[in-house]
Amino acid sequence: MLPAPHRILRVKRETYDTFTLTLEVPEEAKGEFAPGQFSMLYVFGVGELPISISGDPGVPGQLVYTIRSVGKATESLVKLRAGDWVGVRGPFGSAWPVEAARGMDVLIVAGGIGLAPLRSVIYHVLRNRDAYGRLTILYGARSPKDLLYRSDFRSWSRQMEIHALTTVDHGDLRWRGRVGVVTTLFRYVRLAPQRTIAMLCGPEIMMRYVCAEIEKNHGLPASQVYLTMERNMKCAAGFCGHCQFGPYFICKDGPVFSYERLKPLLGIYEL
Repeated sequence: MLPAPHRILRVKRETYDTFTLTLEVPEEAKGEFAPGQFSMLYVFGVGELPISISGDPGVPGQLVYTIRSVGKATESLVKLRAGDWVGVRGPFGSAWPVEAARGMDVLIVAGGIGLAPLRSVIYHVLRNRDAYGRLTILYGARSPKDLLYRSDFRSWSRQMEIHALTTVDHGDLRWRGRVGVVTTLFRYVRLAPQRTIAMLCGPEIMMRYVCAEIEKNHGLPASQVYLTMERNMKCAAGFCGHCQFGPYFICKDGPVFSYERLKPLLGIYEL
């Protein structure tokens, strides 16, 4: 429950309001994590907040977090510079089913900042390329200026057996890509439902529509679809109840769940 001090190695601006922090893991801490897990980051004198780990699990000695500045704690966090210190608790929570996906095609669907919790899966699949089939990445953002990891996306798009597509809700005068919600990208992909694992992250309304799309129109069973839930996590140990979602605590039982498990709850208004 006590945060361990970690020194900031690098701060990279991703968009006008989103930054990626790379932290150095101290020698006494292992720094190991599974794709999909999160940490509690403590800004000394300000507060603590849950952030998904967005780095490569195969790179030891560092932890990477992508943060959007939306409140007092996140604003203070993204103002830090290399050499500053933050407190870290974790990692916590369940992980993406990377072992269950071995030998199968992997479908990644992300909206906005939701690409950050899925980037560790992409890194894992690329690092163990022979263990997985085709990798499809569908990513949507509100506008071109909100797109994350542009250089990563260009690299992914050039690799064999990877189909990486982006879209935005609203383009601008310089945008030459696709315009529309992320579900419109499904017209450009072919899925083999019996050998595909889907992993989703984004606003809940986006994930509801994506789940309906891939289940009804592409034949993926709910047991092969996974999503990560976002809630206001405070303790990360299931004590405080802030992140309760029906019978589950997101910090302890999640944040990654199978769609089969959450399907009865996702349709309940303001649950």
